[in-house]
Amino acid sequence: MQDILQSALKGSRADYTEIRLEEREATTVSYRGKDLENASAVIDTGGIVRAMCRDGGWGIATFNARDDLSAKVEQAYQCAKSHQNHQVAHSESPIELAPVQTIEDKITIPLAHDFRRVSLAEKKSLIEGYNALLLHHSNKIVDTVAHYGDTFSRIFYANSEGTFIEEERPMVTVYIVAITRDGDNVQQASESRSGQKGFDFVQGLEDLAQTAAKRAVDLLSAEIVVGGQYPVVLDPALAGVFIHEAFGHLSESDFVYENPKAQEMMVLGRRFGKDILTVFDDGSLPGLRGTHKYDDEGTPTGRSELIKNGILVGRLHSRETAAKLSEKPTGNARATSYRYPPIVRMTNTAIENGTTSFEDMIKDIKLGVYACDAYGGQTALENFSFSSAYAYMIRDGQVAEMVKDVILAGNLFTTLQNIDVIGNDFTWSEAGGMCGKGQSGLPVTFGAPHIRIQNVVIGGK
Repeated sequence: MQDILQSALKGSRADYTEIRLEEREATTVSYRGKDLENASAVIDTGGIVRAMCRDGGWGIATFNARDDLSAKVEQAYQCAKSHQNHQVAHSESPIELAPVQTIEDKITIPLAHDFRRVSLAEKKSLIEGYNALLLHHSNKIVDTVAHYGDTFSRIFYANSEGTFIEEERPMVTVYIVAITRDGDNVQQASESRSGQKGFDFVQGLEDLAQTAAKRAVDLLSAEIVVGGQYPVVLDPALAGVFIHEAFGHLSESDFVYENPKAQEMMVLGRRFGKDILTVFDDGSLPGLRGTHKYDDEGTPTGRSELIKNGILVGRLHSRETAAKLSEKPTGNARATSYRYPPIVRMTNTAIENGTTSFEDMIKDIKLGVYACDAYGGQTALENFSFSSAYAYMIRDGQVAEMVKDVILAGNLFTTLQNIDVIGNDFTWSEAGGMCGKGQSGLPVTFGAPHIRIQNVVIGGK
């Protein structure tokens, strides 16, 4: 494969050219209620050529048939060249790419129990069992979703600078939802597990199914939270989603250099929080959903500190954004599949561990909210709102009754400044996090300990 790709690249007339091929095997089994909704096995192959003319622009050609790659390379070049003739490109700075090391590497991911060797019948039996636990837990459970999915991708990447990488990317996921009803009161709870692991990673999750079912039932009798301003403790799952959605996207440098307002906000050296707050992104950690040794431009991944002791110290980059902002590439150019060019995306984003136990974090809270997991949310520059999946009141230093419909809203910069305690119980989420920026969902991971935030506005009754 290396010789084929490099031979095609030699004929390119562009200033820079890259080819990314993907071979993908995927299995899906899904239940909705008692019905088997989907059981499929798919093989998908294809590729993309990206060509760049410095005074013109980027051109791409996507394809499924791999014959005559040289013609695809020429097609991408012609697309790039056409920008030079029709745009304002001459009034803009030429496109530059920050330099990276030329690499030849092959990455294999050993799986202790390779899901490709497991029959579709066994996968169906696994998820059918979890679904049955949901259905039989309570007569108040009126519907369920139970999904099993696995993918195994093999990526071949080569560019005109001499880099060639072959990389395996496995993923296995179980996702379960219990939906309950009591008259007009409808609630739901979900649990999931996903990672670059083998089939054994999603076996033995009966407790996960029971947890989702019990919580969905409990939410029926939970009171709606009383709206107001509270000290709020976020569990690691919600803290991780918060830092990804509310802060992480502002750190993606394609957004920064294209948005004057973002440039004003995201000035390196600006204080974003107290000295206890450190936030990072790291695409090199084994087994996590956002992990790859190299991004989709062939740049090595690694730890990128974004906030260090409360100060904004870094941003996430592709080679092009790094050159535009005179910074170093961080290995964050990622594409959902061969159908898309890479754009700046997070990988595994987290709040660094702190020093305070959960018990000490809540002991001096007279009245507060303990918000857990994320149900949904939206952000608009520095403003955000999130719904927690479930929550509890904190009364006199103790976790008390469950509440629901907890919506957290505020300004990112004020909220980060109001983080006054960070827990010592850091964990990476094993749930199936996806990020939908600009393309279809891309696997990511969130990490955090418990955190405490003062003066949070909570929407409710």
